[in-house]
Amino acid sequence: MEERRKGRRLDLSGEIIIKELGGDAETVDIKITDASTAGLGFVSDKQLVIGDNYEANLTIWTKEVLHVIVQIVRAEKRDDGFHYGAMFVGMPEDVKVRIKVFETVEEEKAKQS
Repeated sequence: MEERRKGRRLDLSGEIIIKELGGDAETVDIKITDASTAGLGFVSDKQLVIGDNYEANLTIWTKEVLHVIVQIVRAEKRDDGFHYGAMFVGMPEDVKVRIKVFETVEEEKAKQS
């Protein structure tokens, strides 16, 4: 498969917040399979809707939790759950910088290996 991402993939952990209009919020753990400054891939047991926006909390390498908004752009049902691709929506610049720093650190580690 041809790589279409602009940024390097990063491994993080997190959760997604599902809230219907006027309803209660439900927090669901997600397994983040990759992330970059543009978006993330993750697996969940919960079915989400392509095109919908969701709040998410991402735990980065410093154990700091970043609150972001993601839009689901692709979905695939597999044996181990639903696999999603999402892009960040309106990500604050300071969050982008934190992810970019981690990208740089990981690139340097890879060069030294």
